[in-house]
Amino acid sequence: MATTDQGPEPYVANIEDLTIENDKFRQAAWTGSNLQLTLMSIAVGGEIGLEKHDDLDQFLRIEQGRARVVMGSSKDDLEHEWEASDDFMILIPGGTWHNVHNIGDVPLKIYSLYAPPEHPHGTVHETYEEAMEAEHEHHH
Repeated sequence: MATTDQGPEPYVANIEDLTIENDKFRQAAWTGSNLQLTLMSIAVGGEIGLEKHDDLDQFLRIEQGRARVVMGSSKDDLEHEWEASDDFMILIPGGTWHNVHNIGDVPLKIYSLYAPPEHPHGTVHETYEEAMEAEHEHHH
């Protein structure tokens, strides 16, 4: 499996294999001008972290595991909640607060498409903590 960002070159790969094999919390797999693919592995009991992206829409697909998904118009009013598992998709409109919690007993394996890209080309966050630190630096 390629472990570096393959963008913006043309790229064809088995997305399920890429997602299942990824053991990083977040890894950019392909970054182009208008779209970004990241792979995520969320530890048992872990989460993506409450966030919102004002200027992009996001598509998530679960390849392995069980998740509790919350979304809302403010961080204090997450009025929507779902349970999702293998083969579910999650569509997050720009400006919507959201979080995904791993409620299963195996790592939650997700791939995410951002349009436009959210993370710098080549981003690799080994852990949730590393990702939170990078987000803090990215937004300040």
